[in-house]
Amino acid sequence: MSSTFGTLFRVTTFGESHCKAVGAVVDGCPPGMELSAEDIQPQLDRRRPGQSHLTTPRNEADQVQILSGTEGGLTLGTPIGLTVANKDQRPRDYGSMSQVPRPSHADYTYRAKYGIHAASGGGRSSARETIGRVAAGAIAEKYLRQVFDIEVVAYVSSVGTVDAPQIDLATLDRPAVDASMVRCPDAEAAAEMEAAIVAAKEDQDSLGGVITCVCRNVPVGLGEPVFDKLEATLAQAMLSLPATKGFEIGSGFAGTRLRGSEHNDRFVMKGERLGTATNNSGGIQGGISNGEPIVFRVAFKPTATIGIAQTTVDLDGNEVSLSAEGRHDPCVLPRAVPIVESMAALVLADMALVQKMRV
Repeated sequence: MSSTFGTLFRVTTFGESHCKAVGAVVDGCPPGMELSAEDIQPQLDRRRPGQSHLTTPRNEADQVQILSGTEGGLTLGTPIGLTVANKDQRPRDYGSMSQVPRPSHADYTYRAKYGIHAASGGGRSSARETIGRVAAGAIAEKYLRQVFDIEVVAYVSSVGTVDAPQIDLATLDRPAVDASMVRCPDAEAAAEMEAAIVAAKEDQDSLGGVITCVCRNVPVGLGEPVFDKLEATLAQAMLSLPATKGFEIGSGFAGTRLRGSEHNDRFVMKGERLGTATNNSGGIQGGISNGEPIVFRVAFKPTATIGIAQTTVDLDGNEVSLSAEGRHDPCVLPRAVPIVESMAALVLADMALVQKMRV
């Protein structure tokens, strides 16, 4: 079950970085919803490699095919099969690394756990696995928009030591995010981020950063008490992504510096419903959505595979100097934006279906 996510809206991803294809099976999507490849492709285009000089040069169109679960452009309520071909495969790039586990990569832990590991590109630990998540997330997003008018928008809020100023999350949209190659809606910060990534790339090094995500128009009541709290499930979803190392919601760690009198979200009337004057809770209280925008941040480490020679050891313990070959992102943040959005959509769609069963 390690490749399956969700309770009612369930997604199982398949494929390795250099196999013939990757994809997903989506089970639990309600019937009768209009769905075509054109609904899914835009998010895959935002995720795909080779978009700019800031990303890996691997040349993949990442065109999705719907294999099952629809007829006449409508979902049937049966499993939806999605596949994307791996066309630009170069397993030969990894020959010299087959016996040398890359520092801070999953090569060693996968081999230790299973006794075998896909030597080309990281196998299931590769970011190619996230194609299935993004394709499935696009379906979840369409359902959320049609039923609740929910909007999910993420952006790069920091790269290395460059931080974007506070963004108006009430009006932020994807065109504003995509206006820069680095996917930061603040032009000045975006330029600094781009320069930092280019410098790291020229040094054959890498950078990490933070993605901020906002989910608007989420109805009150999503999330389950105790173990399946909404923020807990979001954290699981985000930390299951490659290269993630941190998650915080609302005020996050900064909130620990405040007193309760400063941090508490005071209730006010917003039209005909209760709302809060502030949103330090990040749209979730007691593990259940409160109707305010859900705001969270995800930390991504610097890309583990770099071109700089590193002193390490091979599987026999012999000291070697490793200079990684292959094609890798100097910073994963620009391409990770739609992945974060997709995982958020999968969580919300699943929670919405669970809540629907209660009423």
